[in-house]
Amino acid sequence: MDGNAWLILAAVLALGLAVTAGVLLVRVFAARRLLLDAGIPLRDKALFWVAVAYTLSPVDLVPDPVYLDDIGILLLALRSLQAAASAAAARRPSDRAA
Repeated sequence: MDGNAWLILAAVLALGLAVTAGVLLVRVFAARRLLLDAGIPLRDKALFWVAVAYTLSPVDLVPDPVYLDDIGILLLALRSLQAAASAAAARRPSDRAA
């Protein structure tokens, strides 16, 4: 491959990571509402904060130019938080009946 092909590949990869990071940022801000919910177990809330701390930490499983480990851990924590919120909502009596 010549220099232009590598540059285009790097730009596409950087754009993909930027879009993924943007989506994650929106989901993290949406998770704030779930973190304030009293029906979600503390374990799931703590898992989310541990994932955020890992994402911001300089210590990584994979070197920092590749953020796949950070993104993966944050996605798993968000998925766990969403599952806990769904389970808590299923246990609650319906608020729409009032």
